[in-house]
Amino acid sequence: MPVKWLEWAKQIQALSQAGLAFSKDIYDLERFEALRDISAEMAAELTGTPVETMHGIFTNEKGYQTPKVDVRAVIFHEQKMLLVKEKNDDLWALPGGWAEIGLTPGENAVKETREETGFDVRPVRLLAVLDKKCHPHPPSLYHVYKFFILCELEGGKAAPGIETTEVRFFAQDRLPALSTARNTETQLDIMFEFLKNPLKNTVFD
Repeated sequence: MPVKWLEWAKQIQALSQAGLAFSKDIYDLERFEALRDISAEMAAELTGTPVETMHGIFTNEKGYQTPKVDVRAVIFHEQKMLLVKEKNDDLWALPGGWAEIGLTPGENAVKETREETGFDVRPVRLLAVLDKKCHPHPPSLYHVYKFFILCELEGGKAAPGIETTEVRFFAQDRLPALSTARNTETQLDIMFEFLKNPLKNTVFD
């Protein structure tokens, strides 16, 4: 049970860190600071560490100090790849987004796919781990590792989510305009290589 409580403290810390990094409202910032203090006190109590030491560890972390993890689901059907049109830029991307605290990479792929496409999937294989700085993405404030996970369709039906406006399958030679902040054409070409050669080794930077 102490391990579980420590995980909860870490999740509260992660939420407060994100809030402090992205919130603008002064009252929200005060609330996130209070949450961070509570998480430090919880962790200190559970580990026997002085609260001042734990508070220093937690407050030293910032939203972009370490690489963030972006998880993308790669889903094929009848030799075509599933893409979603992003609401904020009207461009297309693999289903996915920031990895959430408390979920495995596979669980993140399942969650994001369901929320963005309406489909239920099962993660089956890690295809690639790519460093965003090594690929032709637009400049980013964050150092990002991108996980591409092959998933199999298990059910559901195409239905856009809160962040998406369309859900469609595309052939490799008919790809739409891509949201290059999320994925590039060369990255999708790499994913199609796995469709042609399922024994291809995992790709990483």
